[in-house]
Amino acid sequence: MKRTRSYSRVTKQALSILGKLIKVGRTERGLTAAELADRAGITRKTLRKIEYGEPGSEVGIVFEVASLVGVRLFEYDDHTLQMHNRHLDEKLTLLPRSVRPSRTEADDDF
Repeated sequence: MKRTRSYSRVTKQALSILGKLIKVGRTERGLTAAELADRAGITRKTLRKIEYGEPGSEVGIVFEVASLVGVRLFEYDDHTLQMHNRHLDEKLTLLPRSVRPSRTEADDDF
């Protein structure tokens, strides 16, 4: 049984914008949908879903397609991205590995 998922308005808008940026990048580079799909190793149907901002595609595939047409996902150079990634690794090292729900209810009656 397939589970229906709902997405927030912000998520839908972000997917729509990213899809349009990818389509613009593809068109500006003179690539057909078939050519880009072939380069990315996906079907034209998957590319169409990405370009129309439909949720459900794997994030790695969407990022790869964006990269192939020159859509910058972050406004950083490679060095800055690596530095930011190391910083986040350090921060994650300091945080707990998992978060468990609290077993006791907070007594907030004052």
